[in-house]
Amino acid sequence: MSAASCLLTEDQFLCSICLDVFTDPVSIPCGHNFCKDCITEYWSINVQCRCPNCNKRYNKRPELQINTFISEMAAQFRQSAQQKTSSSSSEQQDVEPEVHQMIQKRRLKIQEIKASVQLSNKDADREIAEGVQVFTALKESVERGQAELIKTIKEKQRTTEKQAEDFIKELEQEISDLNKRSSEVDIRPSSYEGAVVRAVAQLEEKLTEKMKNLFKVELKRIRQFAVNLTLDVNTAHPKLILSGSQVKHGDVKKNLPDNPERFDPHTCVLAKQSFSSGRFYYEVQVKGKTDWDVGVVRESINRKGKITANPQNGFWTICLRNGREYYAAASAAVCLSLRSHSIYSFTGCTFTEKLFPYFSPSLNYGGTNAAPLIITAVSHTE
Repeated sequence: MSAASCLLTEDQFLCSICLDVFTDPVSIPCGHNFCKDCITEYWSINVQCRCPNCNKRYNKRPELQINTFISEMAAQFRQSAQQKTSSSSSEQQDVEPEVHQMIQKRRLKIQEIKASVQLSNKDADREIAEGVQVFTALKESVERGQAELIKTIKEKQRTTEKQAEDFIKELEQEISDLNKRSSEVDIRPSSYEGAVVRAVAQLEEKLTEKMKNLFKVELKRIRQFAVNLTLDVNTAHPKLILSGSQVKHGDVKKNLPDNPERFDPHTCVLAKQSFSSGRFYYEVQVKGKTDWDVGVVRESINRKGKITANPQNGFWTICLRNGREYYAAASAAVCLSLRSHSIYSFTGCTFTEKLFPYFSPSLNYGGTNAAPLIITAVSHTE
């Protein structure tokens, strides 16, 4: 083993993040090695998991296991380095060039890391540019489609009005002729009304279909920012029942510590994950519920006593009340219609703190609102 270790160079035992000899070394799927604490901390401050060396992305954070072989080799190298340090002064004069060489290697590593950061920044700029380009194209397409739709509707409206005028004239002439002959004929304009209703229904159907297609394009774009969330039991109101990715209201108040981050008396819970930069997207199943609140909040929000959920207080949420009243909790509540797909955007927002996903299943109201809120898994390719 000692003969084999002599053939290895020092940089094979250095972590490229801390630039020191490996401590609890782990290997990731691309083949690069890091200290376990170093790569864990690196991933915790980045929304997407990447390899710091080759920049390879991972949709799911790899499971880390200690590489026992590299760990043993690193321990031997560290022991060898300590023995060299304790050598005589004459040997120390020989070590000085080696130390200088080690310093140079570390400087090269620093340059490599800086180059990797620059590459990451370029990738981010490119993604932003591509996103803006897609959004601009979508906006232009919507505007063109809107102009064409308005033109089509107006043309059909004029045609329908002309047909209606001609039909009315014919009916009035028939009525006049029948009156002259003193005939009792029941004439109803049901055919005309039916024609108008059918024309309007067809226009509404075409409009709805176009908006559905636009919604599908936008939904596919934003799903690439999907994240996996887990509920934070330390923030949950004592009457909430948490099970995996589900939360619902129970009738029994559990005896839990009244820690500062726990909501009380409002029946709310936050996700463990927080976000301070970039974009993120998640979906929640609300089937079978009559009341709920879903959105994001600032880390410093008030969690005790009376809470008014609006952007001024650090809440950006959409809500359902009484099974039919949808609204966005802006400065003044904005009613939402679900006759077609609805998307609401809070604009003019400035975020200086971490944002946490926010969920409130509301009360169960004797079982009428007992269904849970369910955080659903989202595929990036859907």
